[in-house]
Amino acid sequence: MNYAHIARYMTLPDLKRNRDVLFWSLHALGWSGYGFSQYLGAVLYGKPIEYTQVILQATVWGFIVSAPLRYVCRWLWSRPVGVMLPSAAAIAFITALAWRVGVNWAYQQYDSSWQMNYWTDLLTGAIHATYLIGCWIGLYFGVHYYESMQMQREAALRSSALAQEAQLKMLRYQLNPHFLFNTLNAISTLILDNRNATANSAVTGLSEFLRYTLDQDPMKKVTVAQELEALNLYLNIEKMRFGSRLQIEFSIEDDAMDVLMPSLLLQPLIENAVKYAISPREEGGRIRIGGHLTGGMLQLEVSDDGPGMHDPTRLTNGRGVGIRNTRERLHVLYAERSTVSVTNTEPGLRVALSFPAEHSQKA
Repeated sequence: MNYAHIARYMTLPDLKRNRDVLFWSLHALGWSGYGFSQYLGAVLYGKPIEYTQVILQATVWGFIVSAPLRYVCRWLWSRPVGVMLPSAAAIAFITALAWRVGVNWAYQQYDSSWQMNYWTDLLTGAIHATYLIGCWIGLYFGVHYYESMQMQREAALRSSALAQEAQLKMLRYQLNPHFLFNTLNAISTLILDNRNATANSAVTGLSEFLRYTLDQDPMKKVTVAQELEALNLYLNIEKMRFGSRLQIEFSIEDDAMDVLMPSLLLQPLIENAVKYAISPREEGGRIRIGGHLTGGMLQLEVSDDGPGMHDPTRLTNGRGVGIRNTRERLHVLYAERSTVSVTNTEPGLRVALSFPAEHSQKA
């Protein structure tokens, strides 16, 4: 899984610009909706044409007088609920009172049938208008809460992705010292046996394989075909060491070749088979690498004809390190959608992997 595909960082100017656009769009849309609803009411009640001036004045003045609430609400958001709610109610009333002054002035200018007889009319109108401003504040808090939840979710995804990336790299690089130790021991044995030409070829093969492991991004998935090419670099080293004692059988279906998989996933399993099924036996043995697609899942297996394991469910011997590593890598990438099963086949051991099939974009 590539972190760049999970979450993309936004620069602060981009984030601020997007929030400004969102605010002014919703702000304009809300007051436009108010003006349109008032106009429809005026038409239904047969108000004179001059009344549209009152609606226009009330809409524009409402747009202006409520705009600063954005900064007031932003300040209130960080306050305790016991302070935020009463303060929001008081600010809603004050804003409604200021808005109502402009509306009343518009009535006096454009509606001759309307007349304010007492100052209490202004207060009453402000109380009635408080619900409108209260809705504005409530909507702002709602959008702000949703935005905060989204930002927390994105931060959690970024944190999870970083942790996942670190874990995958740790698991991949954990194998390199183990493999290098075994291979250098094998080369040392070849030198002690005066098989210098073979040892030299093994060193060259080791160099090619290590170059591949260093160049290959641990986070990048490869196709099954590419995985087999990398495995051949490793197997060529082991074939120099064991000669005809090591027999390899590939049984990969063609439709599985372009499926993506974690790089070098099978190498520790094959290394286990070489170490525990081939090396201890004078006659050597056979390792089989299989793969096929079933129901949208890629099924891979590495099996040998060695002595197997006393209890394959507990992974108590040396094979357990590679198998546990493989299981953890698949779990990090695919969670419960992946399985790793280990079974004795009498003779031998079979390690089967299953995880969702993802096809290469080049396919």
